[in-house]
Amino acid sequence: MVSQERAERTRGRLLEAAAREFSLQGYSGTSLQRISRCAGVTMGALTFHFPTKPALAEAVHARGSEITREAVARTGAEPPEEPGHPLLQRVIRISHTVAALLCKEPTVRAAGRLTREGAPGPADWTDSWLPDVRGLLDQASREKELRTGVDPEIVALLLRYLILGVLDSPQPTEGCASHLARLNAVWAVLLTGLIGNAVDAAQAGDGPG
Repeated sequence: MVSQERAERTRGRLLEAAAREFSLQGYSGTSLQRISRCAGVTMGALTFHFPTKPALAEAVHARGSEITREAVARTGAEPPEEPGHPLLQRVIRISHTVAALLCKEPTVRAAGRLTREGAPGPADWTDSWLPDVRGLLDQASREKELRTGVDPEIVALLLRYLILGVLDSPQPTEGCASHLARLNAVWAVLLTGLIGNAVDAAQAGDGPG
């Protein structure tokens, strides 16, 4: 039991160190040797848990996706804060939640960066939140929350690019407030085209900022 607990702690340290490195340096800029040093474990211990770099990247990606799915599920279940357009309010809150995670959570940021760079092994991190957004937008279209002629899939695609754009900041944590402020500004413009008049995106998007 003691050896199992020690192995789990070692694995956890490796995942944390790998997430930090992948989030800052990307897949190609990260080495297993650097991860082992940052985690304070030997290369032998690293390769025991993760035989290859793609295997380690896949584990980090899976954990980042899990964190994202859990946060999105909590956010999507919250009741609307303002009257009118409840489905769009949920979409806005989810976008804020995911953007904040990219700013503040290295494992989520690593998963997003691995996806954007096309790292070998990991699937698409946006699958952890984009299907929820698509579902809400499709429902919003059916229930006439969206202006006639607005394609929900195009809106979802725009949000994918918009959220992944958070990864362009070299200092995500320090710039989180400005990222979310810019996201509010984009939503104010976007909503004019989606529903014909802007709603308070800042209020609708209040979440884990």
